[in-house]
Amino acid sequence: MRNRRKPVVLVLVLCVVAALGALAYAKREAIEVIPIGCGYKAKALCAGLFVQGLPRETIEGVDANFDPAFSLMRTSVDTARKRVTCSLFGIGLFARTAVYIEGLGPVLLVGRGDEARLRAMVPHPAALPAANATALPWPQGEAGATPEARAGIPDPASLDAAVERLFAESDPRHLKRTRAVVVVHGGRIVAERYAEGIGADTRLLSWSMAKSFTNAMVGILVRQGRIDIHSPAPVPEWKGAGDPRGSITLDMLMRMSSGLTWYEEYAKHPVSDVNRMLFLERDAAAYPASKPLAYPPDSHWAYSSGTTNIVSRIVRDTVGDEAAYLDFPRRELFDRIGMRSAVFGTDAAGVLLGSSYLYATARDYARFGLLCLHDGTWQGERILPAGWMAYSSTATPASRQGNYGAFFWLNRGSPGNPADRELPGMPTDLYWADGYQGQQIFVCPSLDLVAVRLGMTFHGDWGAAAFLEGIRKALGR
Repeated sequence: MRNRRKPVVLVLVLCVVAALGALAYAKREAIEVIPIGCGYKAKALCAGLFVQGLPRETIEGVDANFDPAFSLMRTSVDTARKRVTCSLFGIGLFARTAVYIEGLGPVLLVGRGDEARLRAMVPHPAALPAANATALPWPQGEAGATPEARAGIPDPASLDAAVERLFAESDPRHLKRTRAVVVVHGGRIVAERYAEGIGADTRLLSWSMAKSFTNAMVGILVRQGRIDIHSPAPVPEWKGAGDPRGSITLDMLMRMSSGLTWYEEYAKHPVSDVNRMLFLERDAAAYPASKPLAYPPDSHWAYSSGTTNIVSRIVRDTVGDEAAYLDFPRRELFDRIGMRSAVFGTDAAGVLLGSSYLYATARDYARFGLLCLHDGTWQGERILPAGWMAYSSTATPASRQGNYGAFFWLNRGSPGNPADRELPGMPTDLYWADGYQGQQIFVCPSLDLVAVRLGMTFHGDWGAAAFLEGIRKALGR
């Protein structure tokens, strides 16, 4: 029976190859959907198994299952080598491989020599031992982190209801899939909840919240006097005589007003600049840096993950040493604020993917929110320069509704009309780190509030406005 089936399988494979060839000839770009999807699925499963500790069925059934095309892409796992390969039908077509490397996270390989070179890099040093973390008081450690003390919360029932709504699935067609919520008020955790299978020690993907951490890395270099955000950005691709991109500053890159050509779209239009950068290109900074101008610098706002990875490479070049660069976020940021779970992933060229790929627990994301809330100070130690968060939360002139600062989203409102803002029920000083599929770290100084929500919302609104307004009501504000 097996021998009889072999010719049938061969014919099917040949038909698929012929169909793909015809498709590629008719519309060459469309064929990129398949390797992009294979790259995404390989990396998601590699991260899920070896960074997050999630079951394979969860990753393949939820995280990498928001598009029907993913069912055509099959994975194989080499547990011993911590490698995941994904290809069309699992027969090797358009195969992409991701490997977990200690200290570098899950890396999507592009060239044959990538893995050997990456493994030769100096990994991040180990974080503070978990035993020490348990003994240290919150927020530096975990002691006293449970949300029991609610002094100062006039209406705790409203807080509980706001959290409960995020986990209640009222519409099976538009599932929220909330995985973690942490609310911090007055420096204490006042609410915390996790979905089944997720816990306080589960690392969850940041997506574009990573941009706000890239902002912090730049801020640290500014505090150290090693970089000037208002000078032309040191980008090798723009050094040619008369290159108009040479006037782009680091500030413009962080505010997404560089004017560079860029197309940012994910599931709706998968053959996009951002997906090519993350799942096809070896160097996630060189690709966006090669783009021409679509607008004069600082004249137009357009969301771009590409500019963030250019900034990440600028951080590398400023630090000056590859090993020191890879160690930089942990040495200068994570360990200082107790973010022991954080894993910042790199591309195949060894550049930190500052646009998209940080993994950390919900509590660790909340710690970063507290750092921002306190203007970049942590227990009396200054991590970011004085006034850095005021700079970061100042609206970019070209942004609509005054809703974007320097790698942070804002609730400022339109100039002269602060009521015209994304969350009109919340104060204008609210700002947040924001990631795909509903990853958010909200910071509101006037409410002394940090709120973290992490999940896998594929379609629709997960209820951010109602959640935040429920917290505000609970605080009696």
